[in-house]
Amino acid sequence: MRYPNSSDPSERQRDEIEAIIARFASTHSGYDTPVPGLRVARISKPVPPTAHFDAAYLCVCVRGRRRVSAGETVILHDESHCVLTAIEVPTIIAIPDASPTRPYTALRIDLDLNLARQIMAEIDIQGPDAVPADACLAVVALDSDLLDGVTRLVKLLERPADIPFMSSLLHREILYRLLSGPGGARLRRIVRSGSQGHRVAKAVAWLRAHFHERLRIEQLAEKAGMGVSTLHRHFAELTGMSPLQYQKQLRLHEARRLMLANELEVGLAALAVGYESSTQFIREYRRLFGTPPMRDIKALREAGGNRATI
Repeated sequence: MRYPNSSDPSERQRDEIEAIIARFASTHSGYDTPVPGLRVARISKPVPPTAHFDAAYLCVCVRGRRRVSAGETVILHDESHCVLTAIEVPTIIAIPDASPTRPYTALRIDLDLNLARQIMAEIDIQGPDAVPADACLAVVALDSDLLDGVTRLVKLLERPADIPFMSSLLHREILYRLLSGPGGARLRRIVRSGSQGHRVAKAVAWLRAHFHERLRIEQLAEKAGMGVSTLHRHFAELTGMSPLQYQKQLRLHEARRLMLANELEVGLAALAVGYESSTQFIREYRRLFGTPPMRDIKALREAGGNRATI
């Protein structure tokens, strides 16, 4: 506990969450928990830039910080805010300064967008949902109401008999806090986007399945049921990237995984994900991950591999 005498309710709640996660991590490996949609992490050494591909979720740094980048958006995520994404985007996450004496402690809550849509219909949230076109990650203030709901969800780790009944209620409350709070514009925008959002989701799913193929934007627009210019606009609004940028990041993430897990050589990894030029692959890989492929993979192996985090 870092603040045993703190009179600040939020710090007392953070202490409580941290202690629960520490006890859970001492007896469990990995990040999954018995609470549906809840993952927790307690990490005692820095984690190098690591490729992730996640659907809608909320991440809270209980103690420590992490660096998150997606497309052109870069966030240094600390304890005072949480990070929200509501559509699948490739991200790069690093934990720069965790240590045994100051471990990084965090939790991630999966978000059910169908449930979010139901809640919005029930409470009839009004008002503008203007969101910057590059806001593929939303930074949301961790206010007392949201933190309270998060704390009670984490407490279920030590109250297993309550999980079947209480977990769904608490997920609903957390969604309500996100949707109705001042930082909920990002989530409300995607939920309200209706058919356009659904069509963009179709484009995202197609790119995920066919990222190694040559991208023909007219074909993608046809599959999404949209015009080319409309697809570009809505795709950028929801992911912060163009379809081509999105495909490029999918390719580079997969190539990194192949080199690390399957020990593929650089040229073979480039070909496997759809690159025709190794030179172009190396240039774009370095631009995304900050270092050439061989040097990056060597550093990851020396650090213990491309460890996942939250």
